[in-house]
Amino acid sequence: MTPSEKNQIRELALQYAEIASLPINQERQARCRRINDLTPDRPPVWIDEIPWHEMDIDGQLRLTSEDPLAREMEWFFREKLYRWKYIQADMVLTSHYPMRKQYEFTGIGIDIQERRLAVDGGNPIVSHAYQDMLASPEDLEKLHPPKLILDPALNAQRFHQAQQLLEGIMPVRWTGTYISTSPWDQISMLRGVQPILLDTVLRPEHLCATIERFVTIEQAKMDQLEAAGLLDPEPITLHCTPSYTSSLPAGDYRGGPYRLKDVWIRGTAQTFSSISPAMHEAFELHYMKPLFAQCGLVYYGCCEPLDDRINLLKQIPNMRKIGVSPWANVWKCAEQIQGDYVVARKPNPALVAVSLNTDALKKEIRDTLEACRQHHCACEFVLKDISTVGYKPQTLMEWSRVVQQTIDEFY
Repeated sequence: MTPSEKNQIRELALQYAEIASLPINQERQARCRRINDLTPDRPPVWIDEIPWHEMDIDGQLRLTSEDPLAREMEWFFREKLYRWKYIQADMVLTSHYPMRKQYEFTGIGIDIQERRLAVDGGNPIVSHAYQDMLASPEDLEKLHPPKLILDPALNAQRFHQAQQLLEGIMPVRWTGTYISTSPWDQISMLRGVQPILLDTVLRPEHLCATIERFVTIEQAKMDQLEAAGLLDPEPITLHCTPSYTSSLPAGDYRGGPYRLKDVWIRGTAQTFSSISPAMHEAFELHYMKPLFAQCGLVYYGCCEPLDDRINLLKQIPNMRKIGVSPWANVWKCAEQIQGDYVVARKPNPALVAVSLNTDALKKEIRDTLEACRQHHCACEFVLKDISTVGYKPQTLMEWSRVVQQTIDEFY
């Protein structure tokens, strides 16, 4: 790491630390905690999964570092400072530099085979055509649990370097992970969606054998993350949402590495958006509930509409948060949730894709607020899956402003 790289990181860190010391960060963190504790309050607004290749303004996101660690830290500070300046919403800046331990899992015996089609070379969101790699029982026999690869010496070296670099500015702290398990997303990439949907009717036994294999794979990953001390009850984000809660770690935690029961687990089965609730239960929830039961709190749902199967989700142990996607009826969701879970409302990212549809956005936010108020639900807004803003960053800035003004009408 060159002297100029070190100086640049320290200058960015000083700007970050000044903002992180503002009381508003603690206030927002406390509000997010109340929401996740099921106490209705002003909903926090978070923006994530941003098309960063479209967002640069006057070089503020342009990285100049070459050293890998310097580049990683430079991006962290530049991204956070940019967000705070332009699309702050209710983001929280921590008073420390969060450092993740680097680790990876080996393969599971079969690799994805696909063709891709992209219309924007800078956008990671592309079209996929997947080859079916799990079409037969013989293919399933190739599957095996992965192994966790962790280099303690490398992680210790990185941590020490970051400490030296930020000395006198802010502390460095390890941040771990929650459990993210979405086996049907992975199976979809190994098969394609169409063969899975056909097999719900034509070969249900093959789908059951498939998910049984993947539950074994997910369990092995969970166990290894726990054994390696990589879990965290309050990671940086819980898949784009705040993770703060008073319910974690578990009441019997007395220090040391966190256990599965001390952390969040997130599940989803987006592939099953178009199948019946009964099939969703048979092919997903029946197999996943034992995994969910091992963790402290459950956050379920992503882009799939769940308004016709919340009665099934209520059977999940430790459920705390339910994703309400743009394709779900928020009134039906709130009526069934009745304050028992957080409504994690995902506004429609299509409204910022070309130009902001202000009227549609206001209606979307007001409907959510009215539904949650009527049914006593704690809720949050999480704009995510933003594949494009048409290379107009100001559209996202305007979205944030309109949403906060609309919430002001209620709080």
